[in-house]
Amino acid sequence: MALIVQKYGGTSVGSVERIQAVAQRVYKTVQAGNSLVVVVSAMGKTTDGLVKLANEISPNPNRREMDMLLSTGEQVTIALLSMALQELGQPAISMTGAQVGIVTEAEHSRARILHIETTRLSRHINEGKVVVVAGFQGTSSTGEMEITTLGRGGSDTSAVAIAAALRANFCEIYTDVPGILTTDPRLVAEAQLMDAITCDEMLELASLGAKVLHPRAVEIARNYGVPLVVRSSWTDQPGTWVTSAKPQGRSLINLEIARPVDAVEFDTDQAKVALLRVPDKPGVAARLFGEISRQKVDVDLIIQSVHEGNSNDIAFTVTTPILKRAEAVATAIAPALRSQSNPKFDEAEVMVEHNIAKVSIAGAGMIGRPGVAAKMFATLAEAGVNIQMISTSEVKVSCVVDANQCDRAVLALRTAFEIEVGEHTSTTLSNQGSRGAGESTCIDSPLPLRPSVTERSRSAAPLPNCPPVRGVALDLNQARLAIRQLPDRPGMAAKLFGLLAQHNISVDMIIQSQRCRVIDGVPRRDIAFTVSRIDGESAKKMLTQIAAELGWGEVVLDSAIAKVSIVGAGMVGQPGIAAKMFEALAQQEINIQMIATSEIKISCVVAQEQGVKALQAIHAAFELAGSEKFVVPA
Repeated sequence: MALIVQKYGGTSVGSVERIQAVAQRVYKTVQAGNSLVVVVSAMGKTTDGLVKLANEISPNPNRREMDMLLSTGEQVTIALLSMALQELGQPAISMTGAQVGIVTEAEHSRARILHIETTRLSRHINEGKVVVVAGFQGTSSTGEMEITTLGRGGSDTSAVAIAAALRANFCEIYTDVPGILTTDPRLVAEAQLMDAITCDEMLELASLGAKVLHPRAVEIARNYGVPLVVRSSWTDQPGTWVTSAKPQGRSLINLEIARPVDAVEFDTDQAKVALLRVPDKPGVAARLFGEISRQKVDVDLIIQSVHEGNSNDIAFTVTTPILKRAEAVATAIAPALRSQSNPKFDEAEVMVEHNIAKVSIAGAGMIGRPGVAAKMFATLAEAGVNIQMISTSEVKVSCVVDANQCDRAVLALRTAFEIEVGEHTSTTLSNQGSRGAGESTCIDSPLPLRPSVTERSRSAAPLPNCPPVRGVALDLNQARLAIRQLPDRPGMAAKLFGLLAQHNISVDMIIQSQRCRVIDGVPRRDIAFTVSRIDGESAKKMLTQIAAELGWGEVVLDSAIAKVSIVGAGMVGQPGIAAKMFEALAQQEINIQMIATSEIKISCVVAQEQGVKALQAIHAAFELAGSEKFVVPA
């Protein structure tokens, strides 16, 4: 007998008829010999309706009272689904988050799960009942027993957390699409269904705006090795499996707030090439990295800073053995990038730095925790280590530093994040750039269409026949902040991002300009980063005040941006991937404002009105379209 956790979203339970259809599916699963816990969301647009009611009463409703209000939506669904199952002759019991034992932080509207008391839940399962659980909610760990909600995507998070706590065989997420697609089918109808995807790839896509799974749910699945499948509520198609390697032992106490960093990694075999003052116009990045690809130069990090006047800086890192080839390519192409509009404009300059190292923190507990990156920067500052480049992703934050400071940086980070040498995998990275040596890999689904009693492997087995790019995502909900003339010395990034963390503002892309100016004897650089659009104005106001006090330069906010990204573990060893992405944008006359990369992701910031066109062009360039058109039900 398999123990299965199923989750049904709001559209899946949006009417009496749909609730009855869910009951039939649940009943069939139980009749096949399985034990079942079902987690449900509020019906349809119930939550939106409740929020509207609250806003009619108060423009800024109390968060505790909002939790009391919003938690009622799921209670309607669990009672109705339990009744529907009982009408089919299936014993069932409905339970709120508090009754099921979901204990959270005492943070209203955005609580994280601490642990789940499974005694009562297990008793009902052993009695042969289907337990129908209200997703999205829990109860605080304080003696007051406050009702809390988990925030957006909370039902996904509830379901995977319950699966982890019960050590369920797998967790099924039922939604209004047939699985995980290569992009949003509302934007590209021919988006292709994936059979399987790794947790790391899914974390990136989910955090980039793919709404089929919430990043917190994927984070829990990755940390606890929960096999996860996304399926359509309307069909019996197999869906998409989200796979992860077998986890190292992790306590179920402090389930969502346990240590966010699992490893400190470093690579001393790196060098940096920067092109300063390249024209800020479509096609420049495509031309540069197209030539790099043709010369078979494997690139690791790629950084393009926010523009200054009519020019940009582009920097990339390579492994030391191919530095001369990379430098030759950059030097040869630099004269061709001279501005045509202004003959007096300085020619692009090539700057090479040999003695650098990349130091990274890695883990799946960094999502939505602005303090993690800030802690890394503060730790490096306290150790006297200056940061030259920054790269961020959902599972890793990397900093380029002087090679002679690498040992000091690694030791300080291991101490700060309590990582002992040899614990988990503290990896020395060698020739493992994001576009470095290796072959394209794909994860095959470890489970059949309808898994039965036996436990399957939780390990992810690579296959050589998968495309290097798995998905394309578009995020239209970001804003960009740039701070001009920030002093280039240890501690500046720590101070800046520490302030943002104190105000609970999460940062996505972080770009330091390569161009350095000496003003009043102090070397200064620009730094730009993206935040959620709703945080843009408040972040600008706070930083403008701080900048005036600390002598920083102007703070500039741009809310009219879009971020388009490609994700794929198979990008390793494929130097032409970045070039193909940039060329697809250039062909559509789309200017790239910023570039940031990690091992499995390349992101570009473009103008907001060009976001959808950018996504469609990139999706077509990588030939990700399938033969079937998907229509998302209303």
